[in-house]
Amino acid sequence: MLNANDPSLHSWIQIAPESDFQIQNLPFGIFQAADRDPRVGVAIGEYVLDVYVLTQHGLFDMLDVEDPTVFHRPFLNDLMSLGRTIWRQVRGRISELLRNDNPEIRDNRTLMAECLLKQKDVQMLLPVLIPNYTDFYSSIEHATNVGSMFRDPANALLPNWKHLPVGYHGRASSIVPSGVPIRRPKGQTKPADAEVPIFGPTKQLDFELEVAFITGQPTQLGNSLTTEEAEEYIFGMVLFNDWSARDIQAWEYVPLGPFLAKNFGSSISPWVVTLDALEPFRVPGPVQDPKVLPYLEYSGNKNLDIQLEVTLQAPGSAEEAVICRSNYKHMYWNMNQQLAHHTVNGCNLEVGDLYASGTISGPTTDSYGSMLELTWRGTKPLQLPNGTERKFLQDGDVITMRGYAEKNGVRVGFGEVRTEILPAF
Repeated sequence: MLNANDPSLHSWIQIAPESDFQIQNLPFGIFQAADRDPRVGVAIGEYVLDVYVLTQHGLFDMLDVEDPTVFHRPFLNDLMSLGRTIWRQVRGRISELLRNDNPEIRDNRTLMAECLLKQKDVQMLLPVLIPNYTDFYSSIEHATNVGSMFRDPANALLPNWKHLPVGYHGRASSIVPSGVPIRRPKGQTKPADAEVPIFGPTKQLDFELEVAFITGQPTQLGNSLTTEEAEEYIFGMVLFNDWSARDIQAWEYVPLGPFLAKNFGSSISPWVVTLDALEPFRVPGPVQDPKVLPYLEYSGNKNLDIQLEVTLQAPGSAEEAVICRSNYKHMYWNMNQQLAHHTVNGCNLEVGDLYASGTISGPTTDSYGSMLELTWRGTKPLQLPNGTERKFLQDGDVITMRGYAEKNGVRVGFGEVRTEILPAF
């Protein structure tokens, strides 16, 4: 089977050069349409490929997929549980079917009409059933900015930060796909001039620019993974907006960390880009000094060059203002280290677990991945094209995150995660 990442590959489907969904990508998601219930789809150009239809026409008979109904499920979990060998077989076969020299679908107009739907005509759903969610804190630029704001700029990082990937277990119930609005949360805050806390909607609603990976294989309780083994368990990645209420967080987070400030919602992009599709975009990570403990050591390039962008569209405005451009390659701790650390104490993985990077900030002020940093805690408001300004997010604002990797003329993108903020109840 030919290399599905080969930059010379072309499809018989017309695909715009700026499309996130070239034949070298082929991300997986769950879609539904007016005439069919939720099932597995693959993005290609402007289309969704109905993978279950392919199995019904015998086009996967040569693969080691014993039960083709895994492609007719409301989540990707059953497909992911088959393991990386099957993931590669399926992606490789789809790549083969879509290549410009393959007539199996191209020359069968009836099959083409049945298996290809326009993305604009389908609804994208949450791609995976998420049993567990972990949020890391792995951008040194972000951690330094926050430490400088709230503690001592000369000692911005806490003593443990360069020795382990800091993280916490969050909730999975309020993770939603792109397009689902987020309602402004309420909770306790304590203004500086108040003697006792007050209750009400957050006045400091914020986004957090993150990327998350999803595990497709389980481990047994008590077992751990090495950094080398980690990639066999990672199915793919999504964009992730981990909404935050900064004023609620400031009051509640000591001593156990954020609670109501975070658990009201997180938003993910609906297409899961496989780790295999991202292979050509590996780059070296930053030098880790001091030297990490042996279980966190790794070899090879484990960071990924994924360009990231955040836009804000104000109510009544037709224009999206770009407020952040960053890159996933800035991460101090990589996915392999995060998963090795997560399991080193014997914590077991489940199929569909989601692991977010933490806010991804770069070295320049326009690459900061949150309003907290972009406005430096509200002291330097953002000026928007419509003449208004923002210290934090307002009701009616629409936040959109996009991301893609590009090399040798090949673009592998994530699409977008787009969310409108609704007023508090």
